[in-house]
Amino acid sequence: MKIPKQYENIDRFPVALDAIIFGFDRENLKLLLIKRDFEPKKGEWSLMGGFLKSDESLDEAASRILANLTGLKNIYLEQLYGFGEIDRDPVERTISIAYYSLINIHDHNKELVKQFSARWFPIDVLPDLIFDHLKMVEAAKARLRYKAARQPVGFELLPEKFTLPELQQLYESIYETDLDKRNFRRRILSMGVLVKTNEKQKGFSKKGAYLYRFDKNKFDMLNSPSNGAGLSFKPPNI
Repeated sequence: MKIPKQYENIDRFPVALDAIIFGFDRENLKLLLIKRDFEPKKGEWSLMGGFLKSDESLDEAASRILANLTGLKNIYLEQLYGFGEIDRDPVERTISIAYYSLINIHDHNKELVKQFSARWFPIDVLPDLIFDHLKMVEAAKARLRYKAARQPVGFELLPEKFTLPELQQLYESIYETDLDKRNFRRRILSMGVLVKTNEKQKGFSKKGAYLYRFDKNKFDMLNSPSNGAGLSFKPPNI
């Protein structure tokens, strides 16, 4: 195909993708970072990234990069923003499309993580990051808080079965604040989307804490347009 004149003599830039990968270890919301193994900024902490290939879409590239590091596929992955400051990359002007992902921290491939010298950091105790990666992380945290208040995305960070203390700890980690136990439980149980199992997890009390699971079918039914404005997962007092 002949290239139209409008496409001639235009500047062309590399397109990168950076993945903000969140996990939850039953106590803290964490971020997966790698130690950069090439210049510039070799040896410093970085988000996992890569460049867009000519034969893939942005979503396909983000999924590839995520799978290369974690070994996981078909998980929660959402495009965040484009970052294009002129001097954001000292080597060459590079446009980066940031994605954030929510994974069950216990499911990822630990051997792959070791290959990339990667490490999980608590979200409130992060090391210095290269370029504008901290700006990306802050944008992803804000988006996660927004989504967690309106959709059940938080359950992507939990195992299939979890306790109410774990669920509360997750929301406290996302919003970086303490929540009243009684109010939180009353609110979350009143929504009718948690199923109490007959199993218990020891450790929270002598009797053990009951395990629950999220009922997605019930959520979809209750959150359908015919049922009004839908459910809100925003914790009390936030």
